[in-house]
Order: sequence, then structure tokens, then C-alpha cells
Amino acid sequence: MTTEEQQTLALSVASEAGHILLENGAEISRVEETMERIATYYGVESKSFFVLSNGIFTTSTSNKYANVEFIPFKGTQLDKVVAVNQLSRDIAAGKYSLGQAQARLREIRAMKPHPSWEQVLASALGSAGFCIVFGGGMLDCAASLVCGILLWLFVLYVSAPHLSKIVGNIAGGLFVTGLCIFFHRIGFGRSLPNMIIGAIIPLIPGVPFVNGVRDLANEDYIAGATRLLDAVLVFFCIAAGVMLAFVGDSLISGSMIFLQGMTVDPFTFRMPVQIIASFIGTAAFAVLFGVPRKYYILCGVCGVLGWILYMILARYAGFTPPAATLFATMLVMLSARYSSVLDRCPAIVFLLCGIFPLVPGAGVFWTSYYVVSDQLRLALGSGFMAVKVTIAIVLGIILISEVPNKLFNLRKR
Repeated sequence: MTTEEQQTLALSVASEAGHILLENGAEISRVEETMERIATYYGVESKSFFVLSNGIFTTSTSNKYANVEFIPFKGTQLDKVVAVNQLSRDIAAGKYSLGQAQARLREIRAMKPHPSWEQVLASALGSAGFCIVFGGGMLDCAASLVCGILLWLFVLYVSAPHLSKIVGNIAGGLFVTGLCIFFHRIGFGRSLPNMIIGAIIPLIPGVPFVNGVRDLANEDYIAGATRLLDAVLVFFCIAAGVMLAFVGDSLISGSMIFLQGMTVDPFTFRMPVQIIASFIGTAAFAVLFGVPRKYYILCGVCGVLGWILYMILARYAGFTPPAATLFATMLVMLSARYSSVLDRCPAIVFLLCGIFPLVPGAGVFWTSYYVVSDQLRLALGSGFMAVKVTIAIVLGIILISEVPNKLFNLRKR
């Protein structure tokens, strides 16, 4: 193989690695860093990579190589991100030839997602856990668990294979909210708001939201703005589905269900119950995001740490929800970055899951309900609070992103 052919193959391998990372939920900076590491090790000196949220441009002046790929986001499978990240480090350590690296990338691309039964169970436990986190009682938790099962079956066999993202999220919000209303009317569940909030959590767009924030922190403004816009669109679609469910119920029953605001169950409000629920809910999302099984517990711990700090600040220190969210997000980000160094794994694996207890899912529900019930003043208040909490999460992630990597590299000390 000539030098030019070897460099062409090296760039092809680097592009393939970037392709797998981008379509499975990696942030832009990691895609560029991985491609750069692979190409440099195999001797490609003059190269340029330009990565967007759904495309990669690869060029090299040394061998007149150019490649443009459109990469639609297919879904989050973080075990592939972890595998490519480890492969790039092994390549830099001299453990793979070009041919071996290419073969390994084919193996990674062929990796299957977690079994459907495991995803359905995770959706159920995630919905139940977050129903408790947001104040639901044990009967509400049971109702959310059943809704979580039915919702993910709907996602796997109807929404994902047959519907567009916009229609799929509207239909998902409509479907799960309708289920919760039905269960509430037959007496299966006491607090309808908490049931719905827990049940819709699996639809929340954690990946584009977190990656959008991290891309903005890394000055990838185009990709960051695009991903955040994608997350906002999904939030609006879920809200539309929730509103359609309430409108449909009011047409059938003849009146709108009257809700008086959040209720908190005295038993599940206790700190030990909240800790257990937040751990189960966070670990469940590790399954839905395709995290390798060995990281489930660590993902759950990251979520618990942030939620404990939030509860302490909000309950006992008198912090407002946005202020408590800011500091809790900073702790989640710190623990995610430390865990990534400890296990030589991308921080996004732990951050994506750990941030979920703080995501304003309740704000999405209450804003939707107040709009459809013509309580516009309350809708504005609820929506503005959700925006403030979201901004707090963004600031928390950005602030800790600026901490130098060497401060987390405790292994070398």
C-alpha cells in the first residue's frame, strides 16, 4: 500500500469513527477530537475536519482527499460512543493497525441496542421513579409504571418505525396523557399531574438538550443552536400531545378536568424514598440511552448526588428552584467529569443520565395544562419558571465545562 493510499484509508477510518459517534449522541468536540487522534496516529499531517450536528466534512491537501457525509441522528446508543472512544485511545497506544481498526469499527457499528424487554422495563421504572421524585404517591407511581410500559411499547413498535419525530412526539404525549387520564378516572392513581409528569419523562429530549449546551460551551455555535432548537421542538410537541389529550377528554366528558397544582405525598416526600426513587429513575435512563451495563450504578449515583443537593438547598436553605438547580447541576457535572476520568469513559454518559432529576418536566406539563384550560396567567408563570430552571441547567453545565481537565486527573497524582 502506497503512502497516499494509507493516508486515504486513515482518513476513511477517522470519518467512519466520527460518523458512529455523531449518529449515536456524542458532542461535536468529541467527534472532532477522536477523528484528529486517529488521523494523526496514522500519519496524516495535512487534514481538516468540520463537524456539524448532522454532517462531517473531511479534507486533506496532502493526498487530495475530500469527503462529505450527511449523518441523520438515529437515536442514542452510548455504548457505541464508549466503544469508539476506547478504540481511538487504543489506536493512539499502537494496539491497532489500519485494517484492524477498520474491522473493529464495523463490529461497533453492528452492535445491537439493549433488548426490547430491558428498554420497556427501564421506561416503566424511570416513569415510576420520577413520579415519586416529583411528589407522587405509591398508587400514582404504580399507574406511571404501567404507563411507562405501554408508552415504550408504543415508541418501539409504532412511533419509531412509522412516524416522523414531530408526529411521533405529539402522538406519544397524547397517548401517555390519555392513559393517565383514563387511569385517574377509574381510580387507579390519586394525583393526575404527578402521574402524567412521571409518565412523559421518557419522551424528554435529554440528548439534544445536553449536547446543545456542551456544544455552545465549546464554541460550536451552529451545532449547539441546532441541537437546542431540536430539543425545544420536542418539548413543544410533547406539550401539544398533552393539550390534545385534555381537549379530547373534555369533549368526551363535557368538562375540563380541574387541577389545583402540585401535590406532595407525605411518605414519598421523605429523603430516603426520594434518594431511592432518583437512583432508580436515573439508572433507568442509562438503559434507554444505551449506556454499557457496567455504568448503570455510577449513572444512578450522579443523579442521586445532584438531587440530594437540590433537596437540601430547596427544602432547608430557602433557595429558589432555579438557584438550587444551578448548584445541583454543577455537582452533577463535576461528578460526571470525575467519573469519566476514573473509568476512562466520555463524561456525556454520566451527565445525560444524571441531569434528568433536574429537568423541568413538571413545567412542560403545567404550562400545557394552563394553556388548554385558559389560565394564561398561570401558564406564563409556569412557563417562565421552566425557562429559568432550564437556564440554570445551562449555566451549571457551562461553568463546570470551563474547569481544566487536569484538576480531574487524579489518577496521575
